[in-house]
Amino acid sequence: MKAIDYGKDYQEHLLEQYKLLVTMADNVSARRAQTNSFYITVLSALLAILSLARENIVSEAQNIIFLVVSVLGMVLCIVWKININSYGQLNTGKFKVIHEMEAQLPFACYDREWEFLGAGQDSKKYLQLTKVEQYIPYLLAVPYLLLLVYSLYGLSAF
Repeated sequence: MKAIDYGKDYQEHLLEQYKLLVTMADNVSARRAQTNSFYITVLSALLAILSLARENIVSEAQNIIFLVVSVLGMVLCIVWKININSYGQLNTGKFKVIHEMEAQLPFACYDREWEFLGAGQDSKKYLQLTKVEQYIPYLLAVPYLLLLVYSLYGLSAF
């Protein structure tokens, strides 16, 4: 809606909406960090518990338990990767709207910051967190993949 069609409170309401959207974008980033912590904790704890319980598992059931845990761990890594992508897409959308709103404000601070950062194209100026954090689920999937291979080898030996 154009300012002329809206009325005298247009700029004030635009600024309030802008503040709200910036806060929401920040909240999405905070939730993403919490989500990453959750997955790291669960996946690490699952491996730690499995390694501690390994000596107490009956050998016949060990390979089946390892198989189940390895599949569970890899599924969690895949879901985590999907979550990372989703949060990245959500923030990208929010910042596109923020940039549009800034065009109607006296100074486009996020737009200017993005210019200084090379619009995310130059990793020497800015390495996007979403691009970096996408590798972490793959790294944490490695022990689960090795566990899968180990358990399948153990099951095939019977």
